[in-house]
Amino acid sequence: MEQTLALIERSHKGDKDARNVLAQQNMGLVYTVARRFNGRGCEMEDLIQIGSIGLLKAIDKFDLSYDVRFSTYAVPMIAGEIKRFLRDDGMIKVSRSLKEMAVKVCMTREKLEKDYGREPTLEEVSEEIGATREEIVMAMESASEVESLHKTIYQGDGNAISLMDGIKEEKDASEELLDHMLLNSLLGTLEEKERDLLRLRYFEDLTQVQVAKQLDMTQVQVSRMEKKILGKLRERL
Repeated sequence: MEQTLALIERSHKGDKDARNVLAQQNMGLVYTVARRFNGRGCEMEDLIQIGSIGLLKAIDKFDLSYDVRFSTYAVPMIAGEIKRFLRDDGMIKVSRSLKEMAVKVCMTREKLEKDYGREPTLEEVSEEIGATREEIVMAMESASEVESLHKTIYQGDGNAISLMDGIKEEKDASEELLDHMLLNSLLGTLEEKERDLLRLRYFEDLTQVQVAKQLDMTQVQVSRMEKKILGKLRERL
């Protein structure tokens, strides 16, 4: 552990050799996490490359004052990088020509709707753009399939909620372990009183007034500290 911290400190000071040594020593973490995402439409080699980016980010962002092991901090970072890649790259693969066709269909439908004052038929769209009905249907389905998951269904308080947010995600044991490690790594960066406040508010479901009594604080102090803690955790996430 001390050797790892020493290498991280040197890396933060610009020592590229120390950074490379750290990355090599912890590649086992990348392989372990990448195997969990194997078989999701992406080659294992690509997953390892993306996971390595997460490892390097963990090295660069690790705070030496954190009361957690580097591996505990790095694993959620690696998993998060791979998850972002799979999400942004899209699990539904649509060809470029099909995407272009979908855009053309959409624009043509809007044009014809203005011209006719009604929703155009499939035959009318087909004749306008010179494509078969089957090609148009495939293009429309490919576009709606992708949009259906990411389309905003509610906007409020500055937070957008997409249809994907309402899909129940089946978690396996390794998924829960990663989440648990992420939570532990975040809580480990807090002071003892801050951890106590979160425990009382979010795990024991006490009100701010009740928490204030237990921590010998005022309700205003609890409110301010809670906002500060949540802001700190949000930034570190």
